[in-house]
Amino acid sequence: MDISVIFTTYNQPRWLELVLWGFSIQSHSDFEIVIADDGSKPETAALIADIQKKTALTIQHIWHEDNGFQKCSILNKAIVAAKHDYLVFTDGDCIPHPDFLKTHNKHAQKNAFLSGGYFKLPQDISEAITIDEVLQGLPCSPAWLRSNGMSWTPKMLKLQAKGASSSLLDMLTTTRPTWNGHNASTWKEYALAINGFDERMQYGGQDREFGERLENIGVRGKQIRHKACCVHLHHKRGYATPESIAKNKAIRADTVSQKITKTEHGIEQMLTAP
Repeated sequence: MDISVIFTTYNQPRWLELVLWGFSIQSHSDFEIVIADDGSKPETAALIADIQKKTALTIQHIWHEDNGFQKCSILNKAIVAAKHDYLVFTDGDCIPHPDFLKTHNKHAQKNAFLSGGYFKLPQDISEAITIDEVLQGLPCSPAWLRSNGMSWTPKMLKLQAKGASSSLLDMLTTTRPTWNGHNASTWKEYALAINGFDERMQYGGQDREFGERLENIGVRGKQIRHKACCVHLHHKRGYATPESIAKNKAIRADTVSQKITKTEHGIEQMLTAP
């Protein structure tokens, strides 16, 4: 199955470089990358051009001017630009496991979205990761993480579980399958049916609200947090404000209580705007 991988970036070329090299070693090869760039400086475009010369990756770079945190807007533009029927969403600071796309491809099904997991890395390990280590798949290896100073934690099971053990852990987890911006997938037709992301929303729950509208049209979450995982590179979130979080909570509450299926502030409005 051909896949369009969509993720956002904003002035983090170092992290973006590691992520792109992570996608260069995927065991599933039928995919394009659609980078939703929320207004990065020219350094990011130069990096993407360089990676395209060095790899076989097919990349679309979707960019708009920097106007503050406009993640939902640039994601909607990326959804429209995506060439394939199946969309995998992650983040520009998440290095994928080598089998990341293979797993999403294997478990994709109609009337469902997949809810994957992630493992947060501390700042020191994030900053020390090299391209060569990414090409060997080491950042997603619990043994490698422990050899670099991390203590074992049950959360590492998301990186090491395989086969029947990963299925058992997904069945036993108390975490509900939700739409996670760092690791989730569904069909493009469903993303269009709910009119994409709500562009009123800034940081704080905008991904969850997207998933709640999917559920309201009958697209149910399927848990793969122990089957498909990525490692999340450390960064600060200066764009998170109490005001944006409170506003988003109110929008989400309306979506759930009123069973809203289609935002009035999404793709259709973006395409018809003067």
